This record gives sequence, C-alpha cells and structure tokens, in this order.
Amino acid sequence: MAGEDKTVSGMAGRYASALFDLATEAGQVDQVQADLGRFQTLLEGSDDLRRLVKSPVFSAEDQLKAIKAVIDKAGIGGLAGNLLKVVASNRRLFAVEGIIRGYSALVAQSRGEVTAQVTVAEGLSAANAKTLSAALKDVLGKEPRIDVKVDPAILGGLIVKVGSRMVDTSLRTKLNAIRTAMKEVG
Repeated sequence: MAGEDKTVSGMAGRYASALFDLATEAGQVDQVQADLGRFQTLLEGSDDLRRLVKSPVFSAEDQLKAIKAVIDKAGIGGLAGNLLKVVASNRRLFAVEGIIRGYSALVAQSRGEVTAQVTVAEGLSAANAKTLSAALKDVLGKEPRIDVKVDPAILGGLIVKVGSRMVDTSLRTKLNAIRTAMKEVG
C-alpha cells in the first residue's frame, strides 16, 4: 500500500512506509503520529539531542542507549519507540526527521489532507495565517494543513510548497533575480 506511494522516497521514505504499513495493520496510526510528534518536539527543543541524532561521532551503541533513555522518559513506546530503537541501532538516526516527515505525509495522504509547507521570514500573525489558509483553499479546493517554517534568510515574502509545486515570492529570490539581470546588462 504505502510501498507503492511516490509521496516519500529514499531511505527515510522506506522506513516511513514500513512504519505506516505496520501502524495501519495494528490500528495505531494516530498513536504513532502522536509519539513521533512528541519526539520531534524533543528534538527541536534540545541541542544535545539534535547533536546525538546528527553526529556520526557517536557509536550505534551510544545512540541506542541515549534514545532508549529519551523515549522511556518521554513515554514514547509501541511502534514509534521500536522504530527509533531500530533506526539508532542501524546507524540511521540522522534520517529520523525525514522519517517523521514521510510518515506524516503518508498519514495526510491516507486521509485526503493537503499539506502546504510555508517558509516565512518572521512568524505569521493569526490574521495573516487565516488569509494564507483562505488563499490556499481557493487554489487547492480544500482546506490545507499549513506547516510554517521561519527562515530569516529569505528577508521577506514567502515560499509555499504543496506537493511538487512551489511558489517563491521571497525577497531574497527577487534580489537575486535583479542581481543576475544587472550582471547581464553590465
């Protein structure tokens, strides 16, 4: 089922697809998503955990011990906990964020949901988020789930990705286009 899906790809996609298939069979799709969400929150909130996940310096044994301690303390068990242990013991912990994104994409697709990834220079106000949601609903024909990422490097504007479509209205892109045009003239 999910193995035939082109929503996720690569090594992280294979892990996400396998986890989604297992969770579907066990009727635990929502529980696994909640557990993975808790782990993602821990990851975003801890520089040490992020270093453990990303760094190739730590051995598989060290990563596994640390992950077991983290998930036990966070109460993450079942399929999500087992996945995190397997990924750590296979030295694939660096791909955990991609696995979580892939799993979320498979869950959203199975429910017929559309996710828009929006990158902004600074956080969206409630009014701007509502306006953006309404504009995306007009274009997509259904209410999207919006994942907002703040990246000050884009300077202003936004970058919206829905599936394979992307609209880049960032100030950085416009300035780069002007710079390129100026080089061609001079």
